[in-house]
Amino acid sequence: MPNEHTIKSYDDELARLTGEIVRMGELAATQLEAAIDVVERRDGRAALRVVENDDAIDALEHAISHDVVRLLALRAPMARDLREVFAALRIAADIERIGDYAANVAKRSIPLSMVAPVASARGLRRLSDLAAAALRKVLDACRDRDADKAHEVWDEDVELDDAYTGLFRELLTYMMEDPRSITSCTHLLFMAKNLERIGDHATNIAENVWFAVTGKPLESRRKKGDETAEPVMPRLGH
Repeated sequence: MPNEHTIKSYDDELARLTGEIVRMGELAATQLEAAIDVVERRDGRAALRVVENDDAIDALEHAISHDVVRLLALRAPMARDLREVFAALRIAADIERIGDYAANVAKRSIPLSMVAPVASARGLRRLSDLAAAALRKVLDACRDRDADKAHEVWDEDVELDDAYTGLFRELLTYMMEDPRSITSCTHLLFMAKNLERIGDHATNIAENVWFAVTGKPLESRRKKGDETAEPVMPRLGH
């Protein structure tokens, strides 16, 4: 049986691993907020800095992966501890993807800043705010091992999906009404999809937090509000 000192040491290592994940997630949230800021300011130079900063998130993911391997090799965790270690690995991968999507938004903002502004670009702010709020909330759930809060994030993803569907349809309308807006709206469509995917990764994190804490998967099917796979047909006059 492990002695009290060994258990305390292992708990400290798990706490440090959780701290690294939360720090990585906060960096990704900051990246997301910086990305939408350069979109609104139409600042290509600042956008390049956001893209370059993604390397820091990648480096943290590599460090977390190394720590997970070391924990598995040296501590041979069981039951709940093992769930938390593997959840950490999956959560870090989701956060890394969130950083990539934030960098993609910043990257798309560079050509977007070179063409005439589109009013619908303002709709990205709502998507970004929802995505950032979901990420920060699920990081709190991860830090506090709060399964109920994780479930809230999982439930609330439908709001971001609904906002994405609304913006998607608005952008299609602009493109149909004014072909000159097609280039701008195409960039905005890709950016909006990146933000919607960030919400999906936040719900993935929520699922992993729930499983790590409760030992059970979320059994109900996730509600989805993204209806953009359905064809959007223009109304024809009579």
